[in-house]
Amino acid sequence: MKYYIIAGEASGDLHASNLMKALRERDPQADFRCWGGDLMEAAGGDMVKHYKELAFMGFWEVFTHLNTITRNLRICQVDLLLYEPDVVILVDYPGFNLRIARFAKENGYKVVYYISPQIWAWKKGRIKKIKKYVDEMMVILPFEKDFYAKNGMEVHYVGHPLLDAVDKDLHQREDVLNFREVNALDEREIIALLPGSRKQEVTAILPQMLKMVPLFPQFQFVVSTVDWQPKELYDKYLKKCPIKTVSGSAYPLLANAKAAIVASGTATLETAMIGTPQVVCYAGSEISYLIAKQLVHGIRFISLVNLIMDEKVVTELIQHDYDTPHLREELCLITEDEANIATMRERYKTLHTLLGDGSASAKAADVVIQTLNN
Repeated sequence: MKYYIIAGEASGDLHASNLMKALRERDPQADFRCWGGDLMEAAGGDMVKHYKELAFMGFWEVFTHLNTITRNLRICQVDLLLYEPDVVILVDYPGFNLRIARFAKENGYKVVYYISPQIWAWKKGRIKKIKKYVDEMMVILPFEKDFYAKNGMEVHYVGHPLLDAVDKDLHQREDVLNFREVNALDEREIIALLPGSRKQEVTAILPQMLKMVPLFPQFQFVVSTVDWQPKELYDKYLKKCPIKTVSGSAYPLLANAKAAIVASGTATLETAMIGTPQVVCYAGSEISYLIAKQLVHGIRFISLVNLIMDEKVVTELIQHDYDTPHLREELCLITEDEANIATMRERYKTLHTLLGDGSASAKAADVVIQTLNN
């Protein structure tokens, strides 16, 4: 079978690559054509465009790149028609993927959506498009199935694919055990800094993270970078604050860290799965922030950890609260307050049980195959 798969950011690349592996187990002759990243390419995908050309964060940032987005949509539409897939699989990334869903459906292709857009938070009207243009929707958060049911659509809850990605024996892996030695770190405890993978995130979030370094000399800070961003993006901030960086997977860093400061996104959930105390941060353009405040109603949290638990497990420092006094206070709480640390880790365990049994990729692959057979 021929599969056309679109993921627009790092987390989508990870989850799509594991889905591809599960699909190949069920269809050894599977042919994949992809918009995604290095992991999807390593899983056997014929890559059309890398997500580094697609990942724009925030309303203003998207607006300023409309020409690029429109051009990519046209390239994708033409490429899809030339490839003639048996099924189109869309992974999150709703601004782009819902447009492709409509195009694919109107041209007679089966459409499966893996990882629902967060329509329960904002743009609830998108459910009309999903009902019309998506054959099967697979959701990964436990409350999403009920949300869709209340809006007249049956979906498949497959559990969270991060449980497939985060190794249960992570802390025993060689790259975790040898992390300090390989990265020439000293004996001080580590604070992990995860500023996100998009250029806009790094620019808005990393400088404030680095302000903590001189305030906590008893720790060594390590920045998690991504391979596909130019080294110069990080260097312009790190030249004034020369600390270690590690590239690629953040898991060994998080597994060795005393605590972490994490940009809002999938990384907050990964940090929780590994068991590292964290404070979550978000900062963007003021225009995007103000628009988001107007559009999002009834949502108390932005981090996946708190959203899934429906309670405050980790502190969120958003926009104007993401400043030196607040961040310093919260970093003290997750490095020095043992009662707070213990409570957070206990809530992490409860979170883990809510996310499924670690077979999301396999369940998602079964839904795709069933769709093809119908």
